[in-house]
Amino acid sequence: MKKLISVLLLLCMLTALFALPVAAEGEAIQVGALTGPTAMGMVKLLEDGKDTYEPTILGAADELVPLILQGKVDIASVPANLAATLYNKTEGGITALAVNVLGVLYIGEFNTENLHSLADLKGQTIYATGKGSTPEYFLRYVLSQNGIDPDKDVTVEWKSEPSEVVALLNAEQKGIAMLPQPYVAAAASQLGEGFRVALSLSDEWANLDNGTLCTTAVVMARSEFVEQNPEAVEAFLAEFEASVQWVNENVADAAQLCGDYGIIKAPVAQKAIPQCNIVCITGEAMKQALSGCLGVIFAENPKAVGGQLPGDEFYYGAE
Repeated sequence: MKKLISVLLLLCMLTALFALPVAAEGEAIQVGALTGPTAMGMVKLLEDGKDTYEPTILGAADELVPLILQGKVDIASVPANLAATLYNKTEGGITALAVNVLGVLYIGEFNTENLHSLADLKGQTIYATGKGSTPEYFLRYVLSQNGIDPDKDVTVEWKSEPSEVVALLNAEQKGIAMLPQPYVAAAASQLGEGFRVALSLSDEWANLDNGTLCTTAVVMARSEFVEQNPEAVEAFLAEFEASVQWVNENVADAAQLCGDYGIIKAPVAQKAIPQCNIVCITGEAMKQALSGCLGVIFAENPKAVGGQLPGDEFYYGAE
């Protein structure tokens, strides 16, 4: 009987050990993000919460994903379709907390002055990046919804990097390009007065009035972390919302912090932030915006969201 009691006590101790919260009291919450708009809205939160949050800012999603899967990152800002893919890959191990970046894609023209509406793209060549990912899917969706066949009415020349697109425009001294922020701001700086932003894909999406929003990025968390640290999650969301508001209202100071944290160089950030559509949309509004956008991506390529659309439990705080 004594041996049985000892074994039971040991099992209880082990159970308690493995049931400890992911982020123990006093332990920093690991926050991940990518360089560019996905991290911009976080800078005030990171600066004010140095004792609470430990940031990891990386240049590519494939660097961040292993850290998430290994439990080394608790909360992360990632492309919207990547969050859905990870949700499916982990069988519900990822929870979406907030939409934090809406559309960042813009169509600009260099020394042409011909673009005033989407209809003006017919017969044109567009230089762009992002083939096989959300930029392509968003462009195809917006064009087709406006009666423009993306395969017949326009020619899209896909390049590997935004810098390659800018270099091409510079070499030819004219042309049309689809670029994301902050590369639009960088292009304007390099190309000068001949370059202008003609169309915003986010605005064109909004004009469709379909109840969804063009959603570029979300803040997600490991579901285990959410379940075991509900107060920390609520505190993070409140601080993140305040951070987003501060970034949008204090562009120069926010740009400096973006430079300090290695997110993007301050001069480019200062020009880009107003056009990056940095937001904090949570709860039911987040679900409506994100689910609709994921549905658009799924229709173009189911694999881009992990093969199926996430279930309701993916959306934190939604009814």
